[in-house]
Amino acid sequence: MTIQLNTDKNLTIHQEYDEKIQTQLNEGLSRYSDLITRLEVHLSDENGSKDGLDDKRCLLEARITGKDPIAVSNLGNTYDLAISGALTKLKSTLEKVAGKMKTH
Repeated sequence: MTIQLNTDKNLTIHQEYDEKIQTQLNEGLSRYSDLITRLEVHLSDENGSKDGLDDKRCLLEARITGKDPIAVSNLGNTYDLAISGALTKLKSTLEKVAGKMKTH
């Protein structure tokens, strides 16, 4: 599974944080690694440089072999919370997709 990390102009990802995100996603989605060919991660700050609650957004787009891409997003006070929430949503969606693929 290839992980591609994208950010908006308000965020610069350092190597250590990039590696932390990659590890978190690889471990969290290891059960579905045979289904996912590519995972795109989009991190953005919804209101730019201004402070705000739940303004950090994580969009995860999973490319699945032979299926349409699945996209989920989550907002959080920090990027870590946004990523964690989006990962939980994606795992739930992938569980449904994997179940449907087994029955067909």
